[in-house]
Amino acid sequence: MTDTATLSPDEQLAAFRKRREEVVVQPLGSLALVNTQWVDSEQTIWGVPGTWAPRTDGGSGLIVKAAASEGIRVDGELVDGEAIVRGKDDPAPSEIVFSDTVRGFVIASEEGTYALRVWDAESEDIQKFGGIDAFPYNPEWVIHASFTENPEGTTLGFEHLKDNGKTREEVIPGSIRFTKDGVDYDLAAFKAGRALQLVFADTTNGDSTYSVGRFLYVAPNPDGTIILDFNRAVLPPCAFSYNFNCPLPPKQNRFRVPIEAGEKNVLAKDGSLLH
Repeated sequence: MTDTATLSPDEQLAAFRKRREEVVVQPLGSLALVNTQWVDSEQTIWGVPGTWAPRTDGGSGLIVKAAASEGIRVDGELVDGEAIVRGKDDPAPSEIVFSDTVRGFVIASEEGTYALRVWDAESEDIQKFGGIDAFPYNPEWVIHASFTENPEGTTLGFEHLKDNGKTREEVIPGSIRFTKDGVDYDLAAFKAGRALQLVFADTTNGDSTYSVGRFLYVAPNPDGTIILDFNRAVLPPCAFSYNFNCPLPPKQNRFRVPIEAGEKNVLAKDGSLLH
């Protein structure tokens, strides 16, 4: 195994980008998502068998009705009649298998409604995928910033691509501040697992990079410093599949300069844009 600490910044970035291209084509990678369909009444879902409906008992998830011949397995059991499919908001979410290549799970909205997500390990986008276009390593965009914790419970409303201007409140653990080229920045990042997720835009968007913006995952150091290496900026999932609904950059995360670092666009095998 290669010790990444001995690699140059260019070599470390090359390894990071190789992993990224491997991840997006996995069976549950971004390019495998072929449908996200919200279920508010009994209905069929494009691309998969069965009839799907909301639960009426107030529990998490959906109800699926199917004959054994349709081959749906929920938590390893063949559905022959009716089964509960627990959502991702349940401590033990259900796994759905439709075939050797097609899988699914149920996601929840803030309002308590549920959707089925369908993933195909042999999706058309995976077959067409040629790579992720990216800028060369740019040391100018390795930023040393300060991280100041916010009062507990501080939130900020984030718009999402498909929410028609409605905002979702996200907890903002702290402020990220730095000065570059005489401009002071005060950025907002929300919690994403053990890291912070910075959703940002810059003047390359819609020109040399994906129009919606990009993500950067960072972690503050114990001494209150934080490094923003924009060379590791990644495309949001919605750049890979229209079936994702990505957060949009808030006002303070919109740079009025080009950030020529990080990922640019998703490419097809012929070098054209995949989407």
